Amino acid sequence: MPSTSEYAALLRGAELRVTRPRVAVLEAVDARPHADTETIFGAVRTVLEGVSRQTVYDVLHAVTAVGLVRRIQPPGSVARYESRVGDNHHHVICRSCGAIADVDCAVGEVPCLTASDDHGFSVEEAEIIYWGRCPDCATSSRRQPHQ
Repeated sequence: MPSTSEYAALLRGAELRVTRPRVAVLEAVDARPHADTETIFGAVRTVLEGVSRQTVYDVLHAVTAVGLVRRIQPPGSVARYESRVGDNHHHVICRSCGAIADVDCAVGEVPCLTASDDHGFSVEEAEIIYWGRCPDCATSSRRQPHQ
């Protein structure tokens, strides 16, 4: 995990002012990949007791807008945030417990897939979600008797 000075450098490089809430949000996102806003807010609150929920929302919006953080929102889920950006990776999600894991590009280069008809768009990214059951849920469902 980067140091406070490395987070400050990332913020400056993105032309954002370095503030304690911004650094705390970046630290929280780094430490909790795929966390939702409430989880990030709770983590930031442990470091900055007086920070408001709105401040955390504003920081998440700002750091996402400049590409320091990626926002994902799988169907049926709240928005989640991760610090792994710029590599067009995908996600695998457990239908039972909601666990999310990163999956590298299938082809290895952006956009990983070629659209059958791009309608003239310059495709920059492909977002793929693999759905299934995580190892824990798959194992527990095999143990339960069928009713």
